[in-house]
Amino acid sequence: MFPSEVYIQRRKRLRELVGKGVMLFLGNKEVAMNYAANNYPFRQDSTFLYYFGLDMPGLAGMIDCEMGSETIYGSDPSLEDIIWVGNQEPLQEKAAKVGITQVKPLERLDGDVFRVIAHNREVHYLPPYREQRRLQLAYYDNLKYEEVDRNASEAMIRAVATQRSLKDAFEVEEMENTMNEVTREAYSQAVKNIKPGAFEYQVAGALEGTVLSKNCRMAYPIICTVNGQTLHNHYYGNELKKGQLLLVDAGAESPGRYATDITRTYPVGGKFSNQQKEIYKLVLDAQQEAIQAIKPGRPYYEVHFLAATALSRGLKELGLMKGDAGDAVRHGAHALFFPHGIGHMMGLDVHDMEDIGEDYIGYDQEFRRSEQFGTAYLRLAKRLQEGYVVTVEPGIYFIEPLIDKWHSEGRYRDFIDYRVVNKYRGFGGIRIEDNILVTAKGYRIIGKGIAKEMDEVEKIVGK
Repeated sequence: MFPSEVYIQRRKRLRELVGKGVMLFLGNKEVAMNYAANNYPFRQDSTFLYYFGLDMPGLAGMIDCEMGSETIYGSDPSLEDIIWVGNQEPLQEKAAKVGITQVKPLERLDGDVFRVIAHNREVHYLPPYREQRRLQLAYYDNLKYEEVDRNASEAMIRAVATQRSLKDAFEVEEMENTMNEVTREAYSQAVKNIKPGAFEYQVAGALEGTVLSKNCRMAYPIICTVNGQTLHNHYYGNELKKGQLLLVDAGAESPGRYATDITRTYPVGGKFSNQQKEIYKLVLDAQQEAIQAIKPGRPYYEVHFLAATALSRGLKELGLMKGDAGDAVRHGAHALFFPHGIGHMMGLDVHDMEDIGEDYIGYDQEFRRSEQFGTAYLRLAKRLQEGYVVTVEPGIYFIEPLIDKWHSEGRYRDFIDYRVVNKYRGFGGIRIEDNILVTAKGYRIIGKGIAKEMDEVEKIVGK
């Protein structure tokens, strides 16, 4: 939890941006895993955390833009609750720590919302991502279930996106500390398990166990796979074999719920093959070129285009692509090997604010989402600003069903040499990712760094 003044100023600025009406914040509740008393690990709604700072279930918040009133709704634990989970600090005292004096029982929320509606005042809410919340909002607004998302407040969405996109010093410090003290250590422990005969789950287990031992948890499910060509692969059952590549994409979430997000690719057995070295160097060079291009005012689409062009240029040198590299990217031929965007916003969510609408976060009137395969998955295209935290994560993947489809359809034959591409079947994928803060003069990599130069990676895994 940050100092109370941080939350006070955030809410004040939000009232100014939205201007009128009442803003409703529904915090998350416990969710049963397989029966009522056995819940999934609780995770508070990120926007609720940003403005109210309280990381506990069963809360809601309301802010009146014109009156300036701010209310937290919740309940103190019953005796039965205390028996099972222990004594808790009174909600009134918790609320005071984030600068709120008005606390009401949760059961009064419905009546207060209906009174606002009865006075013909607008109730602003964000798009729901949990079904219980969608049903609750439909009940308040007398909407059909399928209408709830369409009626979410664009004014509130844009205001929240404006604020949360710019990370303050407290937020950056939270991410930096987590990177230095938790994520780096987790990777160093995980790498010790990368050897022939081990299993993916041993690497993933060492990583997550280290994170838990540091009083943190994962920001998202670990990707740890010898099938790195599958972008979000969460299966950990493969045995590691000498000569394979192991792609690890993982990040710790801080106690304050801020994410880190790192990807590294390791050679099982400690040595890259010549073919792997060539592809690894292309990805690393493209990443470094993209990072060096980051500065305020530069569209992130340009950074994506630079990285994609660098990858295409390198693939042309290896004979996999041909023709002009820039033209290949403009036509979308690069997406056979690089079918995703260069990166995304990061903060309280690893894909920051994706729940309120990626087009509001990554796009604006100047930049519209492309419909081109691959480029359509770019999560952030608009101009960078000082205070943004972004990921930079180029990759090269050999996805055999995609290769087969494009080859059979004769796609991009002017840019792709499928005879050479076929020599890379079974290669897998390579991705390298770091987290970057946009500064006044350019950029700064968050954290002390995790080995990614080829000789460093071979040395670490070789041990």
